[in-house]
Amino acid sequence: MQEYERLKQLVEEAGEDVRKATGGNKAAGTRVRKAMQQIKDAAQTVRKKVLEVRTEQTV
Repeated sequence: MQEYERLKQLVEEAGEDVRKATGGNKAAGTRVRKAMQQIKDAAQTVRKKVLEVRTEQTV
């Protein structure tokens, strides 16, 4: 599923900034918060897609 692959990619990309942010880098913390919003949106897209697939299978 393409949407899930995008979600995984976003999480992987945020990893380095998470490490930097936990080390006290404020700019990295800002980037992490932005990435988390993108991850949240991508997760919502995956949820919708899964629901669509499930609905199609029951019809």
